[in-house]
Amino acid sequence: MTALTDRPGGRFRMPAGSEATAPPEHRGVRRDGVRLLVARPDGVEHRTFAALPVLLDPGDLVVINVSATLPAAVDGQGPNGSPVPVHVSAQLDDGTWVVEVRRRDGHGPDLTLAPGLRVDLPGGVRLTLAAAYPDPTVLPTRLWRAEAHPRVATTRYLPEHGRPIGYSYLSGRFPLEDSQNVYATVPGSAENASAGRPFTSELVVRLVARGVTIAPLVLHAGVSSPELHEPPTPERYAVPEDTGRLVTSARATGRRVVAVGTTVVRALESAARDDGTVHGASGWTNLVLGPGHPARVVTGLVTGLHAPEASHLSLLEAVAGIELVRRAYDAAVESRYLWHEFGDSMLFLPPVPS
Repeated sequence: MTALTDRPGGRFRMPAGSEATAPPEHRGVRRDGVRLLVARPDGVEHRTFAALPVLLDPGDLVVINVSATLPAAVDGQGPNGSPVPVHVSAQLDDGTWVVEVRRRDGHGPDLTLAPGLRVDLPGGVRLTLAAAYPDPTVLPTRLWRAEAHPRVATTRYLPEHGRPIGYSYLSGRFPLEDSQNVYATVPGSAENASAGRPFTSELVVRLVARGVTIAPLVLHAGVSSPELHEPPTPERYAVPEDTGRLVTSARATGRRVVAVGTTVVRALESAARDDGTVHGASGWTNLVLGPGHPARVVTGLVTGLHAPEASHLSLLEAVAGIELVRRAYDAAVESRYLWHEFGDSMLFLPPVPS
């Protein structure tokens, strides 16, 4: 089956049955046994994720996101006792929560809501919708800034009362461990930074033995909810000074800087300066990358497969270029790769700028 595109490098049609409906381990496949599509300017090849170390060169730098996933779905109740599913996307600096209120059947966000709605959550917490997020003037909205009464940190509340976010294409509910990367250490993401999910402890050791350097950062991913066409919302990030130094050094010596996931690209490019150096930085980023705003420091990318309407596709094009992304997705559709957080992977290796 050939991919259907409506612009250069652009959108395609997912084949029927191409959604990964369960973690690979539940399908009899190792974490690092998922397929890996390798896209280079001279062609596309098909490997498994376990081959990643031999696809990189000694001296290359791999940057990972060590944010850990929270069980960010909570079953609330509306004023009349009706079920109100809530996805908690983030907690802002003032203590308010960013939430997505889902329809009762769980299929998409409820876009009929207005400020002032109260939702009772387990554990005696009440949410009051305060304003649309991130722009309070835009209604209807998918995301809301909400006051939690009593005030409580999401990192303390959700592990006790939440469950992992799951969408309708999944065959069931799966434990939080299935949505954690092996190197995740800093709780805060609403959904798994799933590009790193195929990594195993053994694979990390093999990368190090190959001479590949691994450096961490943190970006807490909000809810991705693929139903609406929209840019990414602000997300909290922290790039350590040592990671910035390693990125700057790799670029200066002509080595690749390979980001594991779009979250890593967003964080690194947010910390990059005009001269291409990266320094320690933290805060909230609203950076939106695309073909018109290309990546400045990332020269390789490990990623999952994103839905046709996902804004992440523009970020892929910012790293790899429109044509390489188009060819990769054409090949993925033709070879019936699996999509979404439990699906297959891609490795983009565009030319390294001199």
